[in-house]
Amino acid sequence: MSAPAPLLFLLRGPRRRILYVALYELIAIAVVTLALGLFTDHGWGSSGGMAVGSSAIAVVWNLVFNWFFERWELRQPVRGRSPARRVAHAIGFEGGLLLWLVPFIAWWLGVSLWQALLLDIGLLVFFLIYTFVFTWVFDRLFGLPASAV
Repeated sequence: MSAPAPLLFLLRGPRRRILYVALYELIAIAVVTLALGLFTDHGWGSSGGMAVGSSAIAVVWNLVFNWFFERWELRQPVRGRSPARRVAHAIGFEGGLLLWLVPFIAWWLGVSLWQALLLDIGLLVFFLIYTFVFTWVFDRLFGLPASAV
């Protein structure tokens, strides 16, 4: 399976990872702040603070997870990113992030771990779809990473 040509330009290595994480998290901060500000009683400041804190946690997890995922991907006999591989990536990333975010959300918002888990599950449903779509669009714009070609 040959990779389609990038729609903008080919981007690989550390620059690719930095741009990926920066764009992903900026969009995520905006969406989480907006959603929490509109649909909860925690206020814009608290919502924005939680979004930024969650983003900081997610950035570290993103770098760690993607490093391991791409090392795994290099060892696979089939190249490219099939829908199944993209689903595995999204589930792996979001599942790991859940373990880090629930305690943070509970602490930041002053809610129980159960309430934080329910809130994070709501965010998780959105972010599973967001991660899948964002990564697909990013790969179309900037080409696949070296590990997938």
